[in-house]
Amino acid sequence: MKILLVEDEKKIRDWVAKALKENGFVVDSVGDGNDAYALLKSHTYDGAVFDIMLPGRDGLSLLKGIRKEGINLPVLILSARGEWDERVEGLNLGADDYLPKPFHIDELIARLRAVCRRSVGDHLNLLESGPVRMNVATREVSIKGEVVELTAREFSLLEMLVRSPGRVFTRTQILDRVWDYDFDPQTNLVDVYVKRLRQHLGPDSRHCIETLRGVGYRFQS
Repeated sequence: MKILLVEDEKKIRDWVAKALKENGFVVDSVGDGNDAYALLKSHTYDGAVFDIMLPGRDGLSLLKGIRKEGINLPVLILSARGEWDERVEGLNLGADDYLPKPFHIDELIARLRAVCRRSVGDHLNLLESGPVRMNVATREVSIKGEVVELTAREFSLLEMLVRSPGRVFTRTQILDRVWDYDFDPQTNLVDVYVKRLRQHLGPDSRHCIETLRGVGYRFQS
């Protein structure tokens, strides 16, 4: 999942971004509400985390602005102030959840996953295509009925492919969705991870994850 993190305190922003990445999220992070608004209008995200106290547009103004634009991605609001009226205002403006500071990072990650799951519907938590069965909520994967352990990035790559069987993804698209923007497009990182997934899939792997030379990969159910 691709997340926009908007937090003006750099230490907190770096800490949260690092934890999200370690848990399989792709993260863009900014410290200014105006910069966040520009990104939200020009890029697609699966969810966002907004601090309320921001330079430029504050978190509530940012939330109000994107909802007026029809941008309906899940939003988790953070604030050092915990007054009930502020919380109510954020929820009325379209926030999906609210977490007061200080917070535990595991709770933030769990709440973020929960609001993202609710936005697509619980029925999409279970993915099944060919020999692969995935539970996005529990992060469990089985191949031909056998449970396999995947790293966070392996899981994200497989989820991306399984969600769109038959669709061709270029290496650049995969790097954008599963990793960060600043990876060198010439890296063989995608090929390495596809090789790992094929090892998990076993002898029929090349029929499941098909290579289109010079283009990219697609999953065939």
